[in-house]
Amino acid sequence: MSSARKTGDEKAAAPPSDALLRSMLFGIIIVLGLVIVLLVAGMGLGWFERGSSGTESPSARPIPAQYDANRAFGYLVELCQIGPRPSGSAGMQKQQEMLTRFFREAGGDVSMQTFDIRHPETGENVSLGNLIASWNADHPKRFLFCAHYDTRPFPDRDENNPKGVFVGANDGASGTAALMELANQFDRLPADIGVDLVLFDGEEFVFEQGRDDYFLGSTFFAEKYAASPPAHPYQAGILLDMVGDKELKIYYENNSLKYARSLARSVWDVADRLGVRAFVPRSRHTLEDDHLPLNQIAKIPTIDIIDFDYPRPGYGVKSYWHTEKDVPENCSGESLAAVVWVVHQWLLSQSATN
Repeated sequence: MSSARKTGDEKAAAPPSDALLRSMLFGIIIVLGLVIVLLVAGMGLGWFERGSSGTESPSARPIPAQYDANRAFGYLVELCQIGPRPSGSAGMQKQQEMLTRFFREAGGDVSMQTFDIRHPETGENVSLGNLIASWNADHPKRFLFCAHYDTRPFPDRDENNPKGVFVGANDGASGTAALMELANQFDRLPADIGVDLVLFDGEEFVFEQGRDDYFLGSTFFAEKYAASPPAHPYQAGILLDMVGDKELKIYYENNSLKYARSLARSVWDVADRLGVRAFVPRSRHTLEDDHLPLNQIAKIPTIDIIDFDYPRPGYGVKSYWHTEKDVPENCSGESLAAVVWVVHQWLLSQSATN
């Protein structure tokens, strides 16, 4: 049979076959499925949480004045004005001197836990030091609050200048500034509570990924603690890292749930009671950080309070992490004050006198 050419007078096209209809329907289902998967993934990654400006107050209620956002942010700026503070550098030494004065003036008993390593690039000897500030050292209920205070040697994830200047406003200075603000609260510690603030050196003295070791200071601290346990061991530890983001959202970190689930939930419960909405009660990242040696070696139940999304994720948004954009302008004193409010109120809740 010969085929006939359709003329312009023929308005009705031939109906599609059943096989073509099934193929079209299958394609539509596949596309809808992909859209649903992307929507679910986007919600999990926080793509749709940014709002019109991408920022909101970390707390639904006013933060009490004793947790001073401007003062806390001033500490962060002061640390960054030193410049880069990698382990063994002149900047680190200047920071150690400044922090020793600060914590002593705040009533702490300050000591340095020093140790030596070999520089991963040159092989030369490098002296590192964990700075420890203690309050009520002989009291039976002792708690550990910690952060790392070294900065990455270079902004190695910066697309334009991976060997540039890295001041580590959020990744390094924010945890340190938060502990400084927390220390301002210790003139009112309950009678049965003792606290150590520990600033770890060598958290990321890393020049080549995969070759150089992380967590040098916290590992040394944990090994010393395990080898010679104190008369009054820590009941719990809280690590503060990257807590200065303007767009603060702190999720449960999965290794924290693995090692110290009840501690994590108790802190988030305090945040919920206070109305600090920056603490989100669902898990998000699985991170290796200074809390791992504390949990695995020292057996101190320790959680990591960290906002690893910096800034909050969104379509096309690039991270400031380990880039030259990790500067005070991308951080917030209000975020620091909100975190300090939560952890201080959690500490007070641990006292038998409350």
